[in-house]
Parts: sequence; C-alpha cells; structure tokens
Amino acid sequence: MKQLIIVAESGSDITRETALEQGIHLVPMHVTMGQESYDDGFFATDKIYEYYDETGDLPKTSGCTPEDFIKAFDEIHGKYPDAHILYLAYSAVTTCSYQSAALAARDRDYITLMDTGHVSAGQGAIVLAMAEVLRKHPEISIEEAVEKASDLIKRARMCFVPDNLEYLRAGGRVSNVAFLGSRILNIHPCIEILDGKLVATRKYRGKMSKVAVSLLKDYAEAYGLKKDYLRLVYTKGLSEEVMECVKNAAAECGFQKLEWAPAGGVITTHAGPGAFGIAGFTLE
Repeated sequence: MKQLIIVAESGSDITRETALEQGIHLVPMHVTMGQESYDDGFFATDKIYEYYDETGDLPKTSGCTPEDFIKAFDEIHGKYPDAHILYLAYSAVTTCSYQSAALAARDRDYITLMDTGHVSAGQGAIVLAMAEVLRKHPEISIEEAVEKASDLIKRARMCFVPDNLEYLRAGGRVSNVAFLGSRILNIHPCIEILDGKLVATRKYRGKMSKVAVSLLKDYAEAYGLKKDYLRLVYTKGLSEEVMECVKNAAAECGFQKLEWAPAGGVITTHAGPGAFGIAGFTLE
C-alpha cells in the first residue's frame, strides 16, 4: 500500500494553512507587477489593487513553470520516496500549468496527473474532497483514487460574479462599451466554468447583496447541488453585508456546511475587488 499525496496549484484558492492541515502540497502560480514577479499565496492581494490604482496597469498572471513542479516533486519524493503523487490540475485550457507538470513528471512513474477542468474554488472543492477521501481511506489505491477524483470532477460546478467589470476590461476580456453599459445599468455577468473555460452565461442586475443571493439560489437549483457542502470564494472588498445575506440564503436553501475561501492573487487579478463565487457538487 502506497501513501498518496495530493498536489495542486495555489490557484485552487486553498490557503497554505488549510493545505498544511489537509496534507495538500500547493505549487505557486505567479503574478507579475511591472518588473517584479510574485508567488501567488505569498503576498497580500491588496498589493494588486494598489498596483492597479497607482499605474492603471493590470498585473499579469502566469501558471506554474516546469521548474516549479520539479522542485515540488523532488521535495515530496525526497521526504516520501515510497509515496505516489496525485496532481489535480488547474484547468489545462486556461494556463500552462498542466503542461509544465507533464514535463516535470516525465520518467517519474510515481506521479499521476489529472486535469480537474476547474479553477479557484471549483478546483479547491475537488482537491479538498479528495483529501478527505484519503483521510478516511488511507488504504486506497491510486486506481481507486483516480476513479473517485474522476467522479468528483464530473460533478463539480463553479461560477462567480464580479462586482464590476473594470478589471476584466483592463485585462482585455470585455470591451469598453460592455464595461460602460454594465456600470450604468449595474449589471453583473455570471461567469461559469464550462468544459474548463470561463464562459459568461446569464446576467444579474442590482446591488451585490441581491445579486449574490440570486446567484446562489439560481445556481443551486439549476444544477441540483448537494446540500451537505458549499464552497464560497470571494475577493477582498466583498462586504460583510453581502456575506451575511449569502449565509442566510444558504441556510434557507438547506445547505449544511459553508466554507468561505479568500481568493488568491490569480483570481483577484482577473475578477477585481468584491467578487463572489460558488462551488459545489451535483448529486450525479
């Protein structure tokens, strides 16, 4: 029986403290501001807002490099030479991380790579669920773990709404016309993770306290999310009022456990301040 160790990127928005508690090894993605590159998860996201306010330029994000994974794989293998590594990747169509890991894993038969097709709290929900599986079933084989992870990946759902489109506009993801229209009409697009990609689906209008509650109720009903667990991601700037409204709405919907996850540098750079997202699992 081989010990299994889970590896994921910092873009899963699992805090380093939680990762340490759950036995998850996080590999940092990167955020570049000017000439300086920072490891995601090792700096306060306020720095992103300050940089944008001061320069008018949006920081640039990048995935993990092969060297990042070589360092991580070597460290794990050095400590646990008999362990098998299960890498649950940030959506491969959105970043180079999966390809970097594949290069780093070449000729290492103790590594299994899986694309979760998710980002942020969606990936995090899968990774944390698998960590719980390993805690409950330390005897599980890598084949059984892959089967369980595949099921979780198939059932995972995630979406988020930005407070406004300023950061998406600055990053070239929406036009100036769409940005101005959203500001005038107070429109918040719902962005879902579909087939590994971030896709704008429906639109919500109004204050974030109203939008976040409507999103939670609509999304939970549309996908029949399981009521035992819901992971909620947010970027700094989301008000306590909104969080309280969401908490009450989740209770009304029958959700038993809520887990709030502060977004790291990658998602914060794209979504901007005050964004809110939901991740959970369908029944089937």
